[in-house]
Parts: sequence; structure tokens; C-alpha cells
Amino acid sequence: MTDSAIACAETLAWVDRAVIGLNLCPFARAVRAKSQLRCVVSNATDPEALLHALCDEVQRLLATDASQCETTLLVHPDVLHDFGDYNDFLDVAEAALESLGCEGVLQLASFHPDYQFAGTAPDDVTNATNRSPYPTLHLLREASIDRAVAAFPEAAEIYEANMLTLQTLGEAGWQTLREQCRRDAA
Repeated sequence: MTDSAIACAETLAWVDRAVIGLNLCPFARAVRAKSQLRCVVSNATDPEALLHALCDEVQRLLATDASQCETTLLVHPDVLHDFGDYNDFLDVAEAALESLGCEGVLQLASFHPDYQFAGTAPDDVTNATNRSPYPTLHLLREASIDRAVAAFPEAAEIYEANMLTLQTLGEAGWQTLREQCRRDAA
């Protein structure tokens, strides 16, 4: 079983160094600076337990004012290591959000150590835009996304900019960044 404190620390180091540091998500800096990002590590070891943890986090996020918690990272280091299984679970997670009445309220983003976009090779460095230290489900408030996109008119260009950033960084640079995150968490 993975140490929860280390998993959380490494994930937050990844947020700071990769997501914010490489500007992969220009909206993340403000949320992190205001301490409105909740990072919780699930001890789930099977998809059913993870689904329960996800539903609990959905309820918690909905019950919390956005000024206190804007978004939640649900890190689950001990389940869904295989990216194919993780990807299949996303359909279950999306269905759970819908059954909880979250359509148009919350959105789910996905991150995994072996994330692979359709049509890319497993070793394509551009997959790193969604590669986190551990499998992670990210709950975002739709209203927050709408505000961020309205304030950032070039939001559609983020994806292309991220691909270029990772191509420029290269595989060696990405591996160095991952090691820095591990050291930060130690």
C-alpha cells in the first residue's frame, strides 16, 4: 500500500512543477495560490471502492463553498494501474457524476502515469500533459471553468501550446521534472 502523505506530496509537487511550472493549465496557479485545491488520497484497492470515494468527494465538493475549495484531486495509487482499465473506469465515473445530478455542475479530468492520447505512441512525450505521478481523478466546477475560459480568450490554444511545451522539454527533460517532484515529496 502506498504511503498517502507521500502520494499527496508528490502529486502536489507535480501540480507545482509540471501543471503550473510548465503552464500546462494557466488556471491552476490562482487556485493553488489561494489554497483552494483539495488533494485527497484514496486507499481504494478496487474500482468499486474508488467509485465510492469519488462519490464522497463529489458530495464534499458540492457542499463546500468554492472560495474554500475550488477543485479536488482524488489520487488513487493502489487501484487502476493499467491505463486501459483506468480509461474504462472513466465511463463509470462519468455515469456516477450524471446520476448524482452533476451534469453541467462538475467536470471530470483524468491523469495517469501511463496516460496515452488516442493516435499517439506510448512513448510520445506529448502524453505527459496528462501524466501524473499516480492515477488521479480531478473534479472541477463547471462555473469555475466557464469563468476561467472567459478570462482567457486563447483557451482553445492551450492544448497546442502544451504539446509544443512537452516536445521542447523532451523525454529527458520530462524525466528530470518527474525526479524533481519525487525529491520535493521526500
